[in-house]
This record gives sequence, C-alpha cells and structure tokens, in this order.
Amino acid sequence: MSDTDAPSASRAMPLWAAIGMAAAAGILMALAFPAAAVWPLVFVALALLLPALGGRRVGGALLVGLAYGLVFFALQVSFTARYLGPVPWLALTVVEGVLTAVSLVPIALAYRWMPRAWPRSRPVALPLVVAGLWTTHELFLGNWPYGGFPWGRLGMTQAQGPFAPVASWLGVSGLTFLMVALVALLIELFRMHGWRRPMSLIAPAVTLLVLLLTPLFPTTRSGEMRIAAVQGNGTTGYFDEREPYGVISAQTDATRTIGEEDVDLLVWPEGGIDYDPFQDESTARRLTRLVNEFDAPLLANTATERGKRIFNTSFLWTREGDASQLHDKRHPVPFGEYVPDRDFYYALAPELIGLIGREYTPGTNPPLVRVDGTGVGLAICFDVIYDEVIRESVSEGAEVLVFQTNNADFRGTDENLQQLAFARMRAIETGRSVVNVSTVGTSQIIRPDGSTVSTLDADEAGALLEDVELRSGLTAGVVLGPWIQLGMLITPVLLVVAGLLSRRRL
Repeated sequence: MSDTDAPSASRAMPLWAAIGMAAAAGILMALAFPAAAVWPLVFVALALLLPALGGRRVGGALLVGLAYGLVFFALQVSFTARYLGPVPWLALTVVEGVLTAVSLVPIALAYRWMPRAWPRSRPVALPLVVAGLWTTHELFLGNWPYGGFPWGRLGMTQAQGPFAPVASWLGVSGLTFLMVALVALLIELFRMHGWRRPMSLIAPAVTLLVLLLTPLFPTTRSGEMRIAAVQGNGTTGYFDEREPYGVISAQTDATRTIGEEDVDLLVWPEGGIDYDPFQDESTARRLTRLVNEFDAPLLANTATERGKRIFNTSFLWTREGDASQLHDKRHPVPFGEYVPDRDFYYALAPELIGLIGREYTPGTNPPLVRVDGTGVGLAICFDVIYDEVIRESVSEGAEVLVFQTNNADFRGTDENLQQLAFARMRAIETGRSVVNVSTVGTSQIIRPDGSTVSTLDADEAGALLEDVELRSGLTAGVVLGPWIQLGMLITPVLLVVAGLLSRRRL
C-alpha cells in the first residue's frame, strides 16, 4: 500500500508537497521565536505542518518531520556557530532534527488510526490526541539525550502574546497543548466542512476563548526587596583574552554606578567572578569589601571546586566574608560544560572536544537562598528552561526569582533574547517577579505579569536598581504542571487503544 493509500483515514498529500510545506513551517516557526518574535506565526506553521503529516505512513512521516526539524533548528540554534564554527551548529541541528522527525511520527499515525478508532468523535478526539502527542514530542526532546534540550517549546513563543496567562494555570506544556489543539480543531473543521453544522464550531470556539480570556492565576503580594542587578560587560567569553581579575573588576565598577543608594541584595550574573573565592583569598577580600561597602549581601556565581569535582555555583556572599548558602547548576550543558562519552566524541572531533577542559558536575542542592528570611529562587543560565528547577524553587518558598546567565559566547545573536523570553514566561507561570541578569546583556527586571520594569541592553555596562515586588502562593501552573504533563503522555495512548477495542466489539 502506498504512502497516500489510507482508507478510513486522512489521505496524505503528495510527499514532495508535504516536505515543502514542512520546510516552510520550520521557517515560520523559527520566526515565531525571538528575535523576530512574530508569535502568530506559530499557528500558521502548525497549519502547514499538521496537514503535511496527516495520513502518512512511518517512512513518509519521518521525511516530513525531518524537513521541519532540520529547518527549524538550523535557524533556532544558529547562535551556536558564533565562535565555534559550523560543526557544533550542524551537530545540534541534525540531532534535534532527527529526534523531531522520530517524535512526530505518532502524530502522522494518529491521523491514520484515530478516524478508525473514533469515527463519530473524530472532529474533537483526533485534535486532542494530536495536541497531546505534540506536547509529548516536546517533553521527549526536553529530557533526552543527556538531559534534553527543551529550547523550542511552542508555549515559549507567547511571552509577549495574549495567551501567556494560560501558563499560570496549566504550565507551559498546557499552553502548548491548547495552541496545537486549536489549530488541529480548525483543520478538522475545514476537512469535514464543519461550518455547515454549527455544533462543530463549539470546540474550536471554546478553545480560543480559553486562550484569550484566561486571567493570570492570582498570587499574593508579600512585600518588596530592593535589588541591584549588575551587568559588567566584562571579558567573559570562552575565547576572550582576560586580564587577571578583569571580570570581577568590571562587575565591581558597574556596581559602584549605583552610588549611595540603599540596597537589600546585589545580584551578579553567571561567571561574574574570575576565580573561586573559596580557594582564592584575593577574590574573597574583594567580595567582602564590596558587600560591606553597600551593606548588602551579594548573589554571585563562578566555577567552584570541592574535592576533585567542579561545579557551576551561585552563592550568597555575606558581610562576614563567606558564603554558606550555595546552589550548583542542575543541568550543565553537554559539550559546553562537560563532555558525555568523552572518548567516543574525542575520536570524532578531537580539536573541538579538546577545547572543553572542565567537567562540571550536576548539582543536587536546592535552587534557593534566603536573604533576611525572604526566599530567592535561582536558575543558572540554561536551567531556566527546565520546569523542575523552577517548580522546586517556588515550592521551597521563593518569593522572587533570579536567573543568572553568561551570554558572552553568543554576542550578536538571538540567543540572549530567546533566553529572556523564557525568563518572561517563567514570571507569568509562577506569578513571581524575575531578575534576569547577564554578563553582557540583555538584563531585565520583570514583573509577575511578564511586563518589563527596566532593561540593560546588550554590550552595555551598568546596574538596574528597583524595588522588586515579592509574591507568595503557588499558581495552578506550578502545582498541576507535572500532572498535566503526565496526563498528556498517557491520554493519547488510552484514547487510541480504547477506540480500537470498542471497534472490535462492534
């Protein structure tokens, strides 16, 4: 039977046309993310991709999914080629593109099987299964291999769109589900001429209204904290030529632009210190002098050594000249901060792998410090894209979130704006203010509704000083998020199996 021969199911368009539509969808989907950030394009991209997958057998679905995945990730992660050249960019694009192709195959099969399993309920059951499978695809990419790379989640495109508040009720995965469900429902409405039957309009209309009218989940104002977020714009890139103590000097100079203003907490970015203050006395003295000068603790970050292990560590340096509150990055970046299966990859690309000398160890301590009793939640660089890190910090009592990052290796690319959009979505999802501070930009202080309080643009040294609103209470998105994800993993399978079993009994 050919790829287009699908009795009792959605018939597939010619493969050449489907591949072209999938590639176009990849381009449009990339434009939905920053820097272009044309968020409505995510719906146009889905409207091209889902029909291209519809009715295909496994082989055709793989080719269609590969066309989409390769084009999307080639554009989305092009920042990886900024300093290291095309090899890492191509490698990441191919890996994510192939994984995307594999994980989109179940959607194509759902378009074949669901009309048989649920013939009468097809206009609603099929779109819900497709939406669940898309969310499963995102969870798959976000967890495997080597901890996953959840960089292309559709919900994150809505950071400045009207649908973002849904994440405060359902989490980012729930928002993605409803976005895909809306497009899939409209596709079925068109295919089955549903406009002739007014009842067929109910499901897409309700989904759209939920997306448009859902308010932010309420959290409780619990006070203010005067926070200074400092962007030193120092030489923090992997290949930058550094002078001894050049980075900490740049951060200190930018901090002193605050003047004599009162501060409750100083915040420096990831990599804002050249050396480990627990090992280097000169660094420790500099930090102690600074926190006593401002009479405020400093939340800083650098690589630290404990025994034979190295960590990417954030710590709260106090006026006493030490730090007892530490948090180590949970998800060191594969092939950036450590090399999995080093011997294997060294044999393939010895020059590139040889550049990565350090092997960071994943942290296990809570992503939280307390400043005079106030919980400050933490995420170091790319940890901002991992749900469990954010959820744990808020569940442990964080009333404000601080995201520390070092974007110096991606100067002049879209990476910093993409990461900033993720930070904005986390503010909305958790109902917390976010302080997103970078070594070289873009740094921002963000309100719990996702709007911007103040900004330091890329390549600009300075400090943001604001009375940052504190919030308490857990949103439904935080509490229900893991259960919603579990339901999306299980429900599509249950619907297909239940439908097929019921058909056999007839």
